[in-house]
Amino acid sequence: MGLSPAVARWELARRLRQRRLELGIGSASLTRVLDVSPAYWSHIENERNLLPKDKLDELLEVLDLGDAERDELHALRDEAKGRGWWSGYTALFGDELLRYYGMEWGARSIRTYEGIFMPGLLQSEEYSRALMEAAAAVIPAKEVAQRVEVRRRRQERLDGDDRVEFIAVISEAVLTQQFGGPGVLHRQLCHLAEVVRSHPDNVDLRVIPFAASNILGGTTFHLLDFASPRLPTLGWIETSVFGQLLVDGPSKKESKVRDLGFVHHRGVESALGREETLGLIDETAARLESSL
Repeated sequence: MGLSPAVARWELARRLRQRRLELGIGSASLTRVLDVSPAYWSHIENERNLLPKDKLDELLEVLDLGDAERDELHALRDEAKGRGWWSGYTALFGDELLRYYGMEWGARSIRTYEGIFMPGLLQSEEYSRALMEAAAAVIPAKEVAQRVEVRRRRQERLDGDDRVEFIAVISEAVLTQQFGGPGVLHRQLCHLAEVVRSHPDNVDLRVIPFAASNILGGTTFHLLDFASPRLPTLGWIETSVFGQLLVDGPSKKESKVRDLGFVHHRGVESALGREETLGLIDETAARLESSL
């Protein structure tokens, strides 16, 4: 799998802006040199547009970059021109969520916390459908099949030659909430145990038991890390009605991603170990099966 176009676009824009700021060059100066409008340049730095090759060459001259870095930036531009599978769902999802899907597709590792729902990358198709139908007030019935398909596409990152490392912490409540009824949950738990056992090297699931004293609450969040050392950790936090991408800034007030990393680490410490987690999943599934 090549670099995600979304990740390539992000890294390209980020590196160009960082270099401009390092040199103390104002955006107004660049727009004059490149003969582009301020609005167009804003779109470049905000990842909405890509510079043509000749304009990028002009910019790299102004930014006084060496040949090796110029080659890297041109390679990023070539990758960023691609269209990921998520670009086919613009009528279904907003820009922010589609951007998250693109970033997730290109992540090296994902850390997740879920307090109520089964993590999307670990859901069976049946459970995904039941979950979305339970949310019928906000998800039109005609969209359910497409949304289930998107979830399946996202799960492809767990397999293949360049599989993502996935570390999920969930509340024990996730194992007992019966979206679609006990039969759906039982089959989901069997699916969950199978996915974890069949991916010993890249999927790590931990359950925080009801008896734990540290409760993290019902918020869903994900933390994405990337292969490029130039990219920071990217956060995604969501509720039932909105989601938001987060990147830390230079001030303490802009440290939400770091704080989420601390929360996730605390969750891992409060959770059962891998084998204990699998044992709890098996026990919960067995109790459900006996009641069916």
